[in-house]
Amino acid sequence: MTNLTTDGEEDLQAFIDGAAHYFSHVTGYDAEVGTPYLRTADNPVLEFTGMIGVSGSRKGFVYFTADRALLENILDAHGEDDFCEANLADMVGEVANTISGNVRRTYGANFMISVPLILSGGANRVTFPAGVSTYIIPISWKQFEPRLLVCFE
Repeated sequence: MTNLTTDGEEDLQAFIDGAAHYFSHVTGYDAEVGTPYLRTADNPVLEFTGMIGVSGSRKGFVYFTADRALLENILDAHGEDDFCEANLADMVGEVANTISGNVRRTYGANFMISVPLILSGGANRVTFPAGVSTYIIPISWKQFEPRLLVCFE
């Protein structure tokens, strides 16, 4: 398995652009998307995580992870006022799916994405593939700090 290299930077840029587009287009508020960095031993997972499997020209996973308050704000931006666990889980999955779908448009039909798998409860629920680097893309939206994690072979 190899790490993202020269064209890996292009991969990361597609995710940066996809995250920025999601927040500005869907919520009407721009997000500041930071510089990606490698995950160390720390587990960067927050309360809710949407995980997308990727196959085809790239193989791996994309994770969007956020706290309850951010997801409540996004639901509110959609006009939803029921902040039950099911709606929060649906929203984290929708964000992960939409961002990954935006990247899929960049890479075409050979970049295949799965339906989102929803994990709640934080870091104890998420494991990362061994031997594969995971890049963390920090996002700042309003006062919230969600993260996009990209892990490709």
